[in-house]
Amino acid sequence: MAFVIEQIKLRQIEMPLVHFFQTSFGRTYSRKIVLVEVIAGGISGWGEVTAGENPFYNEEWTDSSWFILRDFVAPRVLGHEFASASEVGDRSAHIRGHFMARGGLEAACWDLEAKQKGIPLYKAIGGGAHKQIACGVSIGIQDDVDQLLAKIDTEINAGYRRIKMKIAPGWDVEVIRAVRKRFPDVLLTADANSAYRLEDWQLLAALDEFNLMMIEQPLAHDEIIDHAELQAKLKTPICLDECIRSAHQAEQAIRMKAGRIINIKLGRVGGFAEAIKVHDVAMKHNIPVWCGGMLESGIGRAANIALSTLPNFVLPGDVSASKRYWKKEVITTPVEVSSEGLITVPEGPGFGFDVDHAFLDSITVRQETISKP
Repeated sequence: MAFVIEQIKLRQIEMPLVHFFQTSFGRTYSRKIVLVEVIAGGISGWGEVTAGENPFYNEEWTDSSWFILRDFVAPRVLGHEFASASEVGDRSAHIRGHFMARGGLEAACWDLEAKQKGIPLYKAIGGGAHKQIACGVSIGIQDDVDQLLAKIDTEINAGYRRIKMKIAPGWDVEVIRAVRKRFPDVLLTADANSAYRLEDWQLLAALDEFNLMMIEQPLAHDEIIDHAELQAKLKTPICLDECIRSAHQAEQAIRMKAGRIINIKLGRVGGFAEAIKVHDVAMKHNIPVWCGGMLESGIGRAANIALSTLPNFVLPGDVSASKRYWKKEVITTPVEVSSEGLITVPEGPGFGFDVDHAFLDSITVRQETISKP
């Protein structure tokens, strides 16, 4: 069913986290998030830009995404007739990088199309293999090991099926040793966010003794060749994150044996269309995938739920409960995780949740409406 985008509304919100979140990049206490609303035929579709406050995860940040969307992406999609949301990304494909900004708008168009058809978002993208999503949690670097152990204990008791802990030089081998001693059977992964170099391979090889599910993106954000060399030295599977920004890069990495698992983040690859292609490439090569998180609000979290229903999402992802991050959500019904560590996929049209407009207005710090002249 074709649609023509008549208006694009950009909105920046600010939400304090329940607890700080620290990676090798630094510590985050609150999120500045850009939301995108696209309007066609009286229907609104919502998407979330997953860029952080600083250009540390990749080249994007909150302010850059605002200007890219307003000045470059919006003029290319307003007034254009799309036969499907799968075509939206092509209109801005010649813009170098800025996948998160472009992906936020693209995701909004998928939500719009699903609502237009009266179907859940997961059906619009060809998902539905999983009616419930297995959930893990991502735990940032803490002030001390005791604080980390207490947080892991809380999350295990809440039913989460996999624990991902952030690591960095000085917060790695001995910390994981303490975690493994306390929790010998938990599914445990370590996420380095590119904090190491190939010459650190012996330190990373020391993690083999802890029976980790994976080590995520230990080397540089744009590095595939060194990951292939490192993977050959490790028993533990490497999971690739930052360096996989397209299906083509996924294919290259798999051919080079640079990793045995891929984390798919919707924003990092520029939206659903490319995420589906990455998923399909990985599945063709029997490489499992899972859905990573970027401290999203309920709108981005709902998109991740839909993405996780594709068949090759066979490992627990980072799509956890709203209450882990926010005292109050931008959706009227927060995302909840059962005591078995599962999220039930919503069946309502579009992304499946209602936006809490009053709360959204109360946390909005700037907004702009862009219409075709």
